[in-house]
Amino acid sequence: MQFLKFWSYLESIIWLTGSIQPINRLVYSCPYALHQKPYSLSLVEVLMRALNAIFQQWEIRLSANATWNISGEPCSGSAIDDERAIEHEDNNPGIKCDCTYDNNKTCHITHLRVQSLDRQGVIPKEITTLKYLTVIAVGSNNLSGSLPPELGNLLNLELIYIDSSGISGEIPSEFGNLRKVRVLDALDTPLSGKIPDFIGNWTKLTNLTLQGNSLEGPIPSSFSQLTSLESLRIGDLYTGSSTLDFVQNWENLTELILRNALVSGPIPPPITELRRLKTLDLSYNFLSGRLPRWVGSLSHLYVFFQILPPCYKYSKILLHASQCVWMEGEMEGVRRVEGERWRERTKSVFDTSFAIKCGGPQFKGHDGTVYEADEFVLGPAKFYVINEMWAVSKVGLFADKRGDLDLESTKAEVTGSNENPVLFQTARMTPGSLRYYGLGLVNGNYTITLHFAEIGFPNRDSKTWSGLARRVFDIYIQGRLEQKDFEIAKEAGGVEKAKVKNFTVTVTENYLEIHLFWAGKGTCCIPRQGYYGPLIAALHASSDHLTHIQGDKNNNTGLIIGITVPVVVVVGLMLVLTVLYFWRKSNNEDEEGLLGIGCHNADTFSYSELQAATGDFASSNKLGEGGFGRVYKGTLSDGREVAVKQLSVGSHHANEQFVSEIVTISVVQHRNLVKLNGFCIEGNRRILVYEYLKNKSLDQALFGKNDLHLDWKTRFNICLGTARGLAYLHEESRPRIVHRDVKASNILLDEQLCPKISDFGLAKLYDDNKTHMSTRVAGTIGYLAPEYALRGHLTEKADVFGFGIVALEVVSGRPNFYTQDNEKIYLLERAWSLHENNESLDLMVDPALADLDEREAVRLIRVALLCTQASPTMRPPMSRVVGMLAGDIDLIDTARSKPTYLSDLDFEDKTSSNRFTQNDITSSIAANPSSDFV
Repeated sequence: MQFLKFWSYLESIIWLTGSIQPINRLVYSCPYALHQKPYSLSLVEVLMRALNAIFQQWEIRLSANATWNISGEPCSGSAIDDERAIEHEDNNPGIKCDCTYDNNKTCHITHLRVQSLDRQGVIPKEITTLKYLTVIAVGSNNLSGSLPPELGNLLNLELIYIDSSGISGEIPSEFGNLRKVRVLDALDTPLSGKIPDFIGNWTKLTNLTLQGNSLEGPIPSSFSQLTSLESLRIGDLYTGSSTLDFVQNWENLTELILRNALVSGPIPPPITELRRLKTLDLSYNFLSGRLPRWVGSLSHLYVFFQILPPCYKYSKILLHASQCVWMEGEMEGVRRVEGERWRERTKSVFDTSFAIKCGGPQFKGHDGTVYEADEFVLGPAKFYVINEMWAVSKVGLFADKRGDLDLESTKAEVTGSNENPVLFQTARMTPGSLRYYGLGLVNGNYTITLHFAEIGFPNRDSKTWSGLARRVFDIYIQGRLEQKDFEIAKEAGGVEKAKVKNFTVTVTENYLEIHLFWAGKGTCCIPRQGYYGPLIAALHASSDHLTHIQGDKNNNTGLIIGITVPVVVVVGLMLVLTVLYFWRKSNNEDEEGLLGIGCHNADTFSYSELQAATGDFASSNKLGEGGFGRVYKGTLSDGREVAVKQLSVGSHHANEQFVSEIVTISVVQHRNLVKLNGFCIEGNRRILVYEYLKNKSLDQALFGKNDLHLDWKTRFNICLGTARGLAYLHEESRPRIVHRDVKASNILLDEQLCPKISDFGLAKLYDDNKTHMSTRVAGTIGYLAPEYALRGHLTEKADVFGFGIVALEVVSGRPNFYTQDNEKIYLLERAWSLHENNESLDLMVDPALADLDEREAVRLIRVALLCTQASPTMRPPMSRVVGMLAGDIDLIDTARSKPTYLSDLDFEDKTSSNRFTQNDITSSIAANPSSDFV
């Protein structure tokens, strides 16, 4: 009876082949049929239902000549053919079965493959009924939704391929149940959230790929347990810095790619033990130290580095975006790259323009511009000078690409431009860094025109998996970031559409640099392996001045006189106008120049709008006053509450601060940085408009008279959030930024008491190629690092010092120096005194804290001491500070380098909000000539 019921059930199923299967066909596929593997009817039903649900969800129909069938016994044909692997082209979609269960009486589906079929939909939960699955391969599809948590119950899973699948969301915590996983490939699929710590428990893991996602760090320290690893690819992490300490006992590792993974700190000794390593990519991180000599002798090793001084390149090793600490001869296979002789080129006649047809033959534009050919293939680290007029350099190697590595072309007609479409049908593509140089140029202003078209991706609206492709890179001109995260297809409105970008720059040393830089964002392997990095079709640079006139040797005297006389008259007139111009300029800044500031994330407000918002800057709306102006609360016409910062009129430093603040904060966005809503430039008025944070500043919350109570948990989270904001500025933003004025009054608190770093008026953009900056000292007494206060030596470690002071203020509830019983007490000196005398650091803690976590408090104080050491090299980077505070990194270091300059100089007592300049320091030093400052 049960058999008949099941038979009736099967008759009613409409199979995905589009027809009802004949009953006689079903009979032959039952357990009693010859040449089939037998198993129970109930199991057949379970398998059939699961496969039907999966295939219906993904609209899969098996062809008539499929090598296995879904309308009878699925474990048949190629599904049980040991000679035809699941990877065979006929097995897609396909399954594999293991029929050795119950003494060869029972079959279970162990492999499921639906790969590169452009399927849409979600992963059905019914897949979890296939309890014996060991392999699931659903890559290269256009799926949606997240990974079902129930997949974590498939305890036999070994190989998981979801690369380029479109699956998003976090990796479910239920995946922590899995213990047999050997491969997880999630390349170019938009997973998000933190990299799970439980992956470190997958001790059988040999291959892990987490690239092209939206994942967050840090890389868990538990990865040190993955001793079976052969390939590790992690990149493009958004937040959460980590060190390389997890690289432990990886004797089988052949490939280590940690590109743009927010890795910082020294290169650990275990790296030297990776003797099987063939590929090492540590590019776009913040590492220091040395690699072992033996890596230079390996024939298939490509090494990419960043932030490591004077650089040398290898014939067998590629150092990408690097500054290298080793010297020539230290490693086998080393050779020096040709020096920048092109920078020294001298000519009797200078050029005013040049044009290049990137990646293609010479081309003449509609306006007569001749674009010179640039169609040769560049090596992994090459520099070519062409006709002493322009040069091109490339750094990077496509690890997975074959063929003409640099050159791309299409036969499709590119639309969206008045120029001949042929200009856009060829292009140069580079995996990492592509630079073009104009040589021997007349100094002055130039218009730079860059021609782009995405010619390698399919239509973004297509329903195929390849429609997920994204090319993202940055554009620098003359070393300045002009556009971050530029995406050709997005800006052009689709693929095979032209996008022309114009920039105005200044040439001051007779050369021009255009730099296209890939920082690991976007996809890397769609529509094929090794398809990423900057892509450009052509470029043109022309002077905004009159074209340089090169006189012919046979010019006659009359022509010379005809030109010279009016020139003399014009020059005389120009002298008069110049005097008048500078006289007027001294009374009125060039408004148009300031309006030209590039700020893509802020609006422009009129002065009348801000007058209305603040009640004509009424004193009742005044929030505070700083060194360069006042801050008012305002309400915009759309109801938004804002903080309006009105800079002092007529101050040169105010204009400097205004420009610095707009430029800096417009290129960074982070939850722990204050948001700039817009600005106003009218006449001499310079106004910044920020988001309004009702809880005001940290110093007011700690030391002011208000009802705001900061319990221990809130204080600790404020320190942790501030550390994360600084880590972003120092290590994750491009360009890197040194704030220069980290103090409690510049940390604002939102409604949830989340900290936001503010006041970027003193911030400095930090060139990645420089170890430090020498600059005029500015900042706040009590928060300045010794090397900066005394020598003007500025690095991001100056901010680390300031953070250490803030942390001590937070934990103690006291300002950095105060008076008690007529005695001046320096908070930093008191903390160091307790530390050096081995006294309890608990004595630093605010007695008003009733809910104190003593372990966290002591940890915070110890971190603060590390941050305030006299030697900047001994202070940890902010990413490591975050790790130590969060508990991700063990706090094993001991502070040893005590700063003494503050108490020795005996500064006059000032509030923590007072900024000062180099003169303040100079006068203080003169008053204490015998002081030991460092």
